Amino acid sequence: MTDTTDDIAEEISFQSFEDDCKLLGSLFNDVLQREVGSDFMEKIERTRILAQSALNLRLAGIEDTAELLEKQLTSEISKMSLEEALTLARAFSHFLNLMGIAETHHRVRKVCNVPQLSRSCNDVFSKLLQGGISPDELYDTVCKQGVEIVLTAHPTQINRRTLQYKHIRIAHLLEYNDRPDLGLEDRETVIEDLVREITSLWQTDELRRQKPTPVDEARAGLNIVEQSLWKAVPHYLHRVSSSLKKLTGKPLPLTCTPIKFGSWMGGDRDGNPSVTAKVTKEVSLMSRWMAIDLYIREIDSLRFELSMNRCSDRLSRLADEILEKEASEDHLESWGPNAGKSQQIFPSHQGLSLPTQLPPRADLPSCAECGESQYPKLEVPVTDYMPLNRQDVQGISSNGSGQSLQIRISNGTSVNSNGSQQSLTPRGSSSSSSQLLHKKLFAESQNGRTSFQKLLEPTPPKRAGIAPYRIVLGEVKEKLLKTRRLLELLLEGLPCEYDPWDYYETSDQLLEPLLLCYESLQSSDAGVLADGRLSDLIRRVATFGMVLMKLDLRQEAARHSEALDAITTYLDMGTYSEWDEGKKIEFLTRELKGKRPLVPPNIEVGLEVKEVLDTFRVAAELGSESLGAYVISMASNASDVLAVELLQKDARLAVSGELGRPCPAGPLRVVPLFETVKDLRGAGSVIRKLLSIDWYREHIQKNHTGHQEVMVGYSDSGKDAGRFTAAWELYKAQEDVVAACNEFGIKITLFHGRGGSIGRGGGPTYLAIQSQPPGSVMVSYYTLMGSLSLFSQSPHVQSCIYFAGYSPFHRAR
Repeated sequence: MTDTTDDIAEEISFQSFEDDCKLLGSLFNDVLQREVGSDFMEKIERTRILAQSALNLRLAGIEDTAELLEKQLTSEISKMSLEEALTLARAFSHFLNLMGIAETHHRVRKVCNVPQLSRSCNDVFSKLLQGGISPDELYDTVCKQGVEIVLTAHPTQINRRTLQYKHIRIAHLLEYNDRPDLGLEDRETVIEDLVREITSLWQTDELRRQKPTPVDEARAGLNIVEQSLWKAVPHYLHRVSSSLKKLTGKPLPLTCTPIKFGSWMGGDRDGNPSVTAKVTKEVSLMSRWMAIDLYIREIDSLRFELSMNRCSDRLSRLADEILEKEASEDHLESWGPNAGKSQQIFPSHQGLSLPTQLPPRADLPSCAECGESQYPKLEVPVTDYMPLNRQDVQGISSNGSGQSLQIRISNGTSVNSNGSQQSLTPRGSSSSSSQLLHKKLFAESQNGRTSFQKLLEPTPPKRAGIAPYRIVLGEVKEKLLKTRRLLELLLEGLPCEYDPWDYYETSDQLLEPLLLCYESLQSSDAGVLADGRLSDLIRRVATFGMVLMKLDLRQEAARHSEALDAITTYLDMGTYSEWDEGKKIEFLTRELKGKRPLVPPNIEVGLEVKEVLDTFRVAAELGSESLGAYVISMASNASDVLAVELLQKDARLAVSGELGRPCPAGPLRVVPLFETVKDLRGAGSVIRKLLSIDWYREHIQKNHTGHQEVMVGYSDSGKDAGRFTAAWELYKAQEDVVAACNEFGIKITLFHGRGGSIGRGGGPTYLAIQSQPPGSVMVSYYTLMGSLSLFSQSPHVQSCIYFAGYSPFHRAR
């Protein structure tokens, strides 16, 4: 009886899939009928019938007839004009995409009806407990788990974002069409919407008519985060937490981050001259801008939701302090337009994005001559921010010389991002042109946007007890708006003042008030509210941080040797590349132990070497808060790693000296990438040599929590020796590297650059994890849009399978 019931359910399930295919296919045919006409529709149908018939005959073993049909099909297609052939290809391409959307929707529908998913959180956790792992051990293992998903998109392989939006819209309409409560008129509306989406899809050019830039590539990656990962991550972590609580009695800690995100888009400069230091900085700032913008949207929704009055004493005191601060600032403002405001460039508590006064040096000719900004305009959804009119600011844009950031220091001077110092210009001493522009912008903001904002938002309460959560979150939103505006000025190349107290620089600063609200709700018998939108936002902040995705840098080892050649030659020390390995290590180790910079500030080098040095300078300015790892392609010796460490150290010393303070965050992880068979066979020896150096071993312990990261490449090794030989050499190399790290008491993280096609080491993720040699702790996979890098620092490799077994990102196309 059970088998019969299952068969009926399966038949109904497939019937739904066939219905979706017929619906989309029929609507697409109707659209094509209008777009290309009946005559060409007959050609499309004839091509389809010939191709399908030839395939069926081959499957039936009737080879001769199938070959005749294939020749006939080839002959008819070859007689078409180029325009007709393109239209035919587009028709079949769109049809297959629509069928793919129907299949994806069908898979999601089936998954939702399965009570217990194979390799889901519940399934994997239950099997681990049944296998002898104690609940406490399971809980600790999951909490220490670390999965980093690294997107490494190839821009020519990515669908246009416009098409992605339309595909997602069609999928949502199919989902809505499944509702059993839809009436006849509602279903007709769904059909009409589908027709509009398919028509728009056909009339949209699928091809990129100009070569995408690295910034375009990064923008596409950020779009994936916004459209898919932003919603999926908190939902998935909630499922992990629920499974843990069900099986171990304890939920996942709120700020526990088993999933992180990284990116190579805008940082992978190996063989790509378009990826420069400027591009890396642009992409990093753009990623921070997107993170802040997404947080502002979430805070707006949260302020609307948390309208209750009951709160903890601590939150009430904070709300009172915020109101008192606002009252005192309003009182100071009443005495004059600049009273109490000399250190700010933003109007307080008005929700404005425009500065009330132009920054110093905005009227200097060096800024006025540049005209249009060299930085790209962000093509991201806008909330309540209206950007500056380019006609208003084109006279004060940066000339690209790096004068985009001023930092206050104690001696009354400011330091620009290019290292030069200047005296701070008093607020009242700007030129007449600057004052006129300031008055224009300020008048527009006061008369337009401020008044409109007051209509949208309710009047702030006079007492904190009325809406304490809204008061605290309002303060959070104001700082986020200031932070977003600062990033906009930096992206536009405009000079701006920088006061760390007015902005969010780290995720901990943003988490503090959010956790306070969470604790207050829990203590006020409103835990059900705390575990909703607020907990989702806290998990997002803990997961995405202030940058959404940390940017990895990658460069070939030979480029670093060229840079050191130029430096040693300039210092009359000889030619670095001509030294043997022992002399290189001796030189690098001696310089790494020193406290002075190696590279003179006035050194003259070629453009390629300058670009390498500029990259390290940008890495020093951004730090590990924005950047992830520095990957060395074609690494073959210990000196390749030490060379990067030296260039990184030297850049950090130089930047710290110019800023008068330490560089932000810590140094980047330096990761050798072993790719060829020869390099794979020597990987263990290279790691042993590195860890035998006292300075390097202490550096790993101090700055990277005792973890050495090593990347192994599957694509180049497969090209070098074939797939089978490469797979065996990769396995042996991993064993040797793990053994080398164990000898020195260092933990190992293996970064597998694999996935996608078979030639790149592709295959099911969970099987790849299980196939790793003992001690392997990290795996990465290439998807259609990039690579997935899964880090696991758990002694139980099997415990990380649950991440790979269930993918919350099935909507990403």
